[in-house]
Amino acid sequence: MQLFPHSISETISKRYFQEIDSINQYNGIEDFYSIESKLLFEIFHLESAKAKKSLHEIIDILSIRFGKQVIKVVRNYFVILSSVVARKLLDNQVPSKKAFAFNLACADMIENNMKDAEFLQFADDLIDFYVYFIADRKQPTFRHQTVNKVIMYINDELENDLTVESIAQKFHISTSHLSRIFREHVGITLVEYLNVRRVEESQYYLRHTNKSITSISDQFHFCNQSYFTRIFKKYTGVTPKHFRDELHHEFYRFEIPEVELENV
Repeated sequence: MQLFPHSISETISKRYFQEIDSINQYNGIEDFYSIESKLLFEIFHLESAKAKKSLHEIIDILSIRFGKQVIKVVRNYFVILSSVVARKLLDNQVPSKKAFAFNLACADMIENNMKDAEFLQFADDLIDFYVYFIADRKQPTFRHQTVNKVIMYINDELENDLTVESIAQKFHISTSHLSRIFREHVGITLVEYLNVRRVEESQYYLRHTNKSITSISDQFHFCNQSYFTRIFKKYTGVTPKHFRDELHHEFYRFEIPEVELENV
């Protein structure tokens, strides 16, 4: 049984040879995949500044080839790039549901938030989102393995109603012991870390969705919007509404300390 009409195969083949002839007229296109490989390396090593530069180089190549159609092509490329990053996340042991949600979130953001006049700025925002997500999935390297496992568990289950008690029960240890070892190794209390992570995640919903602030507050299990606003401002310096309205505000990110205490 013939899977594809002969005319489709013929059309694709004809288009392929036309494209080969066309590409031969442009300099630099042969570097496309080497730059892309470098871009992926930089993304997964959290080198956002270098990754932004590499992505701009790719966009320059696409601009040379596609001229006035470049914005449409770049939009499609962003979708493809997001899929490639999602597959590499799977290779890095990210749960499939998280990788799939990441891919859908990127596609939705590209479709609904990318303005033609600001596509270069959007490219930078996309890199920031990739690096942010990958950094969250990076295996922590504290000497206490329970602390490492707790951090990964929080990253996976952040939108559930996590408490110190529920986490301690999950790992079959007392709340006092969990609180002690977490603060010793991470430098802040577990309650503070839960709030920090909720603030970090909520920033993307504020910036890239139309969900109400109340809805986002409920999504991350803050007791009410007033408390969400207070905690959000504590870490970011601005209110959720201000962060949403003023796009120049950079995303807040908590830096896990590189040096931590010996295991007890």
